Amino acid sequence: MSRFHVALAACAAMVPALAVAQDAPRLSLTIYNSNLALVQDTRSIGVAAGRSRLEFKDVSGQIRPETVSLAANGVGVVEQNFDYDLLTPAKLMEKAVGKQVQIVRINPGNGQQTTETATVLSVNQGVVLKIGERIEVLREDDIPTRVIFDRIPENLRARPTLSVTVDSARGGPRPATLTYLTHGLSWKADYVALFEEAAGRLDLQGWVTLANSSGVDYRDADVQLVAGDINLVRSDQEYFARYRQPRASTRRAGVETPAGPESVGDYYLYPLPARTTVAQNQTKQVSFLDVKGGRARKGYAYRAYGFQSLEEPAAADVAVEFANSTAGGLGAQLPAGIVRVYVKDAAGEPKFVGENRIDHTPQGSDLSVKIGEAFDVTVQPTVLAQERSRRDTNRYRMEYLVRNARPQPVTVTIRQGGMWRDGKVLEESLPSTRVDAYNLAWEVPVPANGETKLSFYVDAGR
Repeated sequence: MSRFHVALAACAAMVPALAVAQDAPRLSLTIYNSNLALVQDTRSIGVAAGRSRLEFKDVSGQIRPETVSLAANGVGVVEQNFDYDLLTPAKLMEKAVGKQVQIVRINPGNGQQTTETATVLSVNQGVVLKIGERIEVLREDDIPTRVIFDRIPENLRARPTLSVTVDSARGGPRPATLTYLTHGLSWKADYVALFEEAAGRLDLQGWVTLANSSGVDYRDADVQLVAGDINLVRSDQEYFARYRQPRASTRRAGVETPAGPESVGDYYLYPLPARTTVAQNQTKQVSFLDVKGGRARKGYAYRAYGFQSLEEPAAADVAVEFANSTAGGLGAQLPAGIVRVYVKDAAGEPKFVGENRIDHTPQGSDLSVKIGEAFDVTVQPTVLAQERSRRDTNRYRMEYLVRNARPQPVTVTIRQGGMWRDGKVLEESLPSTRVDAYNLAWEVPVPANGETKLSFYVDAGR
């Protein structure tokens, strides 16, 4: 139907609902990380005494109708409907099946116009018409053709419309607040970290990226962003997609009381500093964090999820480690997002060296952001012995050979998994720390162009 025009002869059959917007609405958006937003639309409405129908024509096209509420003094809600069957040429033809339309054609040779009355029989894979005693398929070639309808079907809307039937004891204008949840609005945090290894310094800038695909503009709105994972009913596919990506590790969870964003429940709110317009199909970026001179260092790590030998050495992970604390020069609640790390080259120009994702991180946490693998720092584990103890648990005698081909000494964190809550260390060449119920960690210093052996004997427990 892309090659013919659509015209409307009259719309007299439509009964307009009572107009709602008597002044510009005051919008408030609370946007969550999970493709969800709370919209609060406050405006003055005109209400007739008794039952009447109100239409809100500028609601989101992805509204969750079951979450809608309308609050106005002396007004009770009887019924509400969300009409999202939008007015298009194709929809007009579909609604005209079994009805009569006017077909107007213009002869390209002489410009003569002819008009015929046709009954629309079908619109399946094309438009089938009955004109007089003949059956005709509406052509989609270059012959100028118009289809004229006498009215717009009642359930077709120019844009998504929320219709609310209300009952009011008195008529007249009054303030009202329409509140609903909608999909199609989301935000994410991205971080740019400039790391100076020699100075042990980190500059961290945070950006919020807002995206709107809800089908409507939100003009001049108060916007708040909620950091935290709210509980939503998800499909299994959505659940596993949320957790399958590797993330940066939190070496120590934070315990500082934040001095920054306001909290509600167990979530943190980040209000944008000024009212803003979030337009449909728009991506907007806003800065929310800019910290200079935080303390940081480069670290090397190797993680073993069980007890095994490797025939060839494995590269150690390279990470930028810093404390998200006041003492460390940062001290902020960090919403989940991707940290992109840059370092300066010999000419002082920043170069991208890697990225990783962090979870929502409380203030006071120690973070390790993996940016790559080191080809000149390697780790080779060897199981020297494995035996069963008298209490039916496994004991392992392990050796880790850590090599460093760099001209500077390094410290490599060896993290050993596969332990159980009652597991214990029987012997070790360097002191270990218990990371959690299932992991031990050793800090292994390695000289420049040298190697260090870490050996230990553990009862893994059960």
